[in-house]
Amino acid sequence: MPQYQQHASWKLEGGGQIMDLETAVKDGILGGGGGGGGLLPGKDATLVPVAEKPNLRNMIEELYSEVENVPSVFICPISLEPMVDPVTLITGQTYERANILKWFSMGHLTCPTTMQELWDDAVTPNRTLYQLINAWFSQRYLQMKKRSENVQGRATELIQTLKKAKGQARVQALKELHKIVVAHAPVNTSVVDFAGVTLLSCLLGPFTSHAVGSEVIAIIVNLTLDSDTKANLMQPAKISLVVDLLNEGTIDTKINCTRLIEMLMWERSFRSEVVSSWSLLVALLRLVKDKRHPNGVAAGLSLLKDIGSHEQVRSLMVSIGAVPQLAELLSNPKWELKFIEPALQILDDLSTIPDGLLALKDCHQIIPTAVRLLMHASEACTHHALSILWAVCKLALDECAFLAVEAGLAAKLLLVLQSGCNPEMKQRAAELLKLCSHNYSPTVFISKCKLTRTMQ
Repeated sequence: MPQYQQHASWKLEGGGQIMDLETAVKDGILGGGGGGGGLLPGKDATLVPVAEKPNLRNMIEELYSEVENVPSVFICPISLEPMVDPVTLITGQTYERANILKWFSMGHLTCPTTMQELWDDAVTPNRTLYQLINAWFSQRYLQMKKRSENVQGRATELIQTLKKAKGQARVQALKELHKIVVAHAPVNTSVVDFAGVTLLSCLLGPFTSHAVGSEVIAIIVNLTLDSDTKANLMQPAKISLVVDLLNEGTIDTKINCTRLIEMLMWERSFRSEVVSSWSLLVALLRLVKDKRHPNGVAAGLSLLKDIGSHEQVRSLMVSIGAVPQLAELLSNPKWELKFIEPALQILDDLSTIPDGLLALKDCHQIIPTAVRLLMHASEACTHHALSILWAVCKLALDECAFLAVEAGLAAKLLLVLQSGCNPEMKQRAAELLKLCSHNYSPTVFISKCKLTRTMQ
């Protein structure tokens, strides 16, 4: 368990000495042995932190994931979480009240830590330990609030600076604001409340430098935007700047640009014309092709998948060569599922238009790759691969069905039929298996299915 580091931060009311945890343990106060812990001497026999205490439970919820070195005596042995209502058994062991009562309700009449049998299941509130826990978390809570106030004040100052700053001074202010927004989530609300989002949106335009645009977008994607702001960001001049940065920015800038466009696509007022840009789609395919940056590949595929859901844009995607590029990506057997699923879904969407279906048929990598991915990664991958194979085989049965069967399609379809896939997929697999068998004699097709003599 984490060890406690001494802090002289608890004061006795009435002008008593400062009490730290080591002294409390040494004097036998913690643990409440023999009756739940005595009260500390003082004006009213209580131990309080220097400042007024917020609710303990709320403080723990806000702080526990961030603070380190929580004293082990503050942790309930059952839940391994800080105690809010510590109570002590006759054995001297202390637990969170709700946890030990639940232990008793399950029929246990033992101490969970020592496994001693209890002749009395009474629990005694350990007030001293409660006060120490409260004081320890109160101190850190107040420190956190103080830091937050300082950071929010600095964020407000930076917003005011951005109204006047030019050139490199503006870039530096944006960089600092970006760091603050990323590191301190509560600041996001302050930026919104002080019209920071409106100001940042105004900084994006046809004459914005790439240095300024990159920082502005990096900030915006970490904020909560309302509908009016999103509508404003969908103006052609702003989208044009985002596309330029997607083509020419750093990898981090490119990823932030994809995040921003995805945020805008979720807005009800979004129109497919916003992403019907040859330059945008080319930039995304370049991002997907750059294997040096897996995060960029994932971001590019995610946005391409969302764009591909709009039928109006699919023909443009096909015309710029999306099919062979995605097929090449899928041909790499080392790619993870997070890359395979969106790429297959994009190709599946493109197969629904004539141009896309022809492009799939003419791409020599598609059929063997789709066959390999059947029953390979996930049910979603199998669904998309099966849909693609069905479409191209129906389009050119003699040519494509032969290639698919030679690549091992028949055996894979039998696996689909024997699996726990949904009925619709099994029906499609059965129909495709029947379709592919037309150009083979029964004996030859059975051999293509790689069936054993017993199964025959």
